[in-house]
Amino acid sequence: MGRSVSEPGNGTGRDKDGKGPAPAAARPGALLVVGDVVTDVIARHRGPLASGTDTAAAIRTVPGGAGANVACWAARWGAAEVRLLGRVGADAATWHELELTASGVQPLLVVDPQAATGTVICLVDTGANAERTFLTDSGASLRLDPGDWSDALLDGVVWLHLSGYLLFSEPSRALVARALASARARGVPVSLDPASAGFLVELGVDRFLALVEGLDVLLPSRAEACLLTGLPDAADAAAKLSRHVPLVVAKQGADGALVARSGTVSAHVPAVPTTPRDTTGAGDAFSGAFLAALLAGARPEDAAREGCRAGALAVERVGGRPPALE
Repeated sequence: MGRSVSEPGNGTGRDKDGKGPAPAAARPGALLVVGDVVTDVIARHRGPLASGTDTAAAIRTVPGGAGANVACWAARWGAAEVRLLGRVGADAATWHELELTASGVQPLLVVDPQAATGTVICLVDTGANAERTFLTDSGASLRLDPGDWSDALLDGVVWLHLSGYLLFSEPSRALVARALASARARGVPVSLDPASAGFLVELGVDRFLALVEGLDVLLPSRAEACLLTGLPDAADAAAKLSRHVPLVVAKQGADGALVARSGTVSAHVPAVPTTPRDTTGAGDAFSGAFLAALLAGARPEDAAREGCRAGALAVERVGGRPPALE
């Protein structure tokens, strides 16, 4: 277990029959996000990479990580209190703590005594779709373990959100199991973003579904929803997943979002038109804004509209974070 940079300062969150999230208006309190905090190196280039020689690019180093990004967007979208539990290396702990604080997030960062902060190289083609490719060194981010968890982390918390990246290493999978058990014991609803279709293939669909048993909200991308169900159509996939998780909100990028419950798609929310510069973190922006709206009392369909608004704003910026709060 590493050294903690910051220490944290009971809510109930399920409906009376325990089958899903209670109305959000009944949930004033903190959002706790548990997930990855990494350093993003973003290289924006035009056209194919030139193998064996130079490719001109605009390169920036910015704070990132799916979990951290979700927390920052939730704070930006008005969540009253947002906390983030993550693990970083000593090389960048202070920088990440300052960046999170500037975004309105209370950082609960564990400093890993051995591993460096995770790094992601984001290759962004500046063509029409601003599509990105990631090269990922998870570093300290996936070394969160059960020793980093305390039930006291849920004091004052009314919603727990988990980054799916935590499922891709044995130590952080064990932490997820402990966090889920703690949340269930307190009646705190839990959401999860699967995070990566590529890593899901390695983990296995059956194993993923077993690990997230009892989840309240699932926020997959279209590719992740289709992978988890084996269905080619996103609506069919979201509907099928909602037989396992009470509320499924499938993010579809330029095609908006699908909201599904009890085996049926209840809404197709259109995307907000935008001109993308960098799609890094667009799904994180959606998740953060969605959760903030849900906690403020919005219906899932309306919360998904807020998610689409945040996603549109995100792709107009370079990097996965919103502008810092003033």
